Amino acid sequence: MAPKAKAPPGMRITQVAVVVKDLRTTMEKYHQVMGWAPWSVYEHKPPVLHETEVRGKRVKYTMLGAEVHCNPIDFEILQPLEGPSIYKEFLREKGEGLHHVSVVNRAEDVHRALKDFGRKGIDVLMSGKLNDIEFYYMDTDPVLKMVAETVSGHAISLKPSYTYP
Repeated sequence: MAPKAKAPPGMRITQVAVVVKDLRTTMEKYHQVMGWAPWSVYEHKPPVLHETEVRGKRVKYTMLGAEVHCNPIDFEILQPLEGPSIYKEFLREKGEGLHHVSVVNRAEDVHRALKDFGRKGIDVLMSGKLNDIEFYYMDTDPVLKMVAETVSGHAISLKPSYTYP
């Protein structure tokens, strides 16, 4: 029996997410092809979604989100709704697809991760709160060819609007 592998040092992946135009259709396809279920579906809007910013400016945006636990990480589907967001920019510039990877640092402290990114010259693209869960999308695309999100939790811990199937 092989020895259990130790987790590598550095930030740990907690979630992978795609941005799409139609959350319901995409969620159904993932369920049919990958067999992933149950999906928790959320309407991310005020008052649960608050303190929203894009590139340091206060703006209001809303989105639909669906999450499923795929041990050991979560998979998320996001569909932008109202207001400006990096999700809408992504759809306009690149189309649907893999958008971001959520990471936490070794201490699993979102503020420590923000400082680590800041020391490397990486700024926040978009941020907000879902109740008390803080999320920050970092401008890592120029260096890492993807957006990194650092979060203090995931929506999967909230009460969903509904579950699928």
